Amino acid sequence: MTEDEKLHEEAEAIRKETAEDAPELAEHDRVAELERLLEEANSKALYAVAETQNVRRRLEAEKQQASAYAATQFARDMLAIKDHLDRALAAVSEELRADKVASNFLAGIEATAREIDAAFARQGVTRISAIGEPLDPHRHQAMMEIPTADAEPGTIIQEMQAGYMLKDRLLRPALVGVAKKPD
Repeated sequence: MTEDEKLHEEAEAIRKETAEDAPELAEHDRVAELERLLEEANSKALYAVAETQNVRRRLEAEKQQASAYAATQFARDMLAIKDHLDRALAAVSEELRADKVASNFLAGIEATAREIDAAFARQGVTRISAIGEPLDPHRHQAMMEIPTADAEPGTIIQEMQAGYMLKDRLLRPALVGVAKKPD
């Protein structure tokens, strides 16, 4: 036992002896203990309030995230439909467009494609730009390298499938071909 601990123990023993004979000292000790307990309770209450605020903020942030990105899976499903419509429209020849019956049918398909684009825009789904852009692995997925002297290496020169963002999150990467130096 250290010298300080011995002195402290001796002081406590004297205090207890004195407190038995002096009610005001006993009252003072009781008040001091109650003040210590009150301080401890206040500290715990402040901690509980802070924890409650943190939980509330975290839940609010999670609620906003869930609300903002609730349409993610539905949007991914709709991208397949949009891809099919775009491929169908791209495959239509000028000859077929000139035909009266076919042109009415195509007008309906084009209107459907425009409506899907408008619905995407309302939900924050945007197409990722690709052609002419440098490859960004956070938005593009390189599927092949194409030797060319017409573009800087690492520049996207072909898009096989369009990529999309939902607000600030990647919904689907663009599948691209990237320029490389000719052999």
